[in-house]
Amino acid sequence: MVSLIAAVSENGVIGQNNQLPWRLSSDLRRFRELTMGHHLIVGRRTFESIGRPLPGRVMVVLTRKVDFRPARVKTANSLVQALSLASADEQPFIGGGSALFQQALPHVDRIYLTTVHANIEGDSFFPDIDVNLWAVKSTEWHPADTNDEYASTFEVLDRVTPVPSAKSTS
Repeated sequence: MVSLIAAVSENGVIGQNNQLPWRLSSDLRRFRELTMGHHLIVGRRTFESIGRPLPGRVMVVLTRKVDFRPARVKTANSLVQALSLASADEQPFIGGGSALFQQALPHVDRIYLTTVHANIEGDSFFPDIDVNLWAVKSTEWHPADTNDEYASTFEVLDRVTPVPSAKSTS
């Protein structure tokens, strides 16, 4: 099962200047708990914004730069190659950014979505998803508080029909 994990504002923003445009401790905690022990596939700019390999995960960085070889991460030049590097993992995660989400969405079985209840200014957006292809499996509301700048909703969405294997597509 390939999963995608993202936090998205109500107006579709996922980033501003290669950074998260909000402070949501509960979402970061959820991200860590869900991805721990799994492969986390991210684009190069997303990896650079994180600044280091995340502990407890196998980072796979998707990049077109052949000389990009950071220590303690795997690199791939295609989504097919990235998924192949994560093939032993029962649930690799796609962690962004925008271009990778767009490319990976047709191959994803599950989405862990955090909706940030605000309209945020940003320059990176989550792709539109066809709501007819997804069934909401769970929903959990989180109010804004001293650790969470905005209220948010955690959802788990499962694809309604099986997705074809990304390994057999280009």
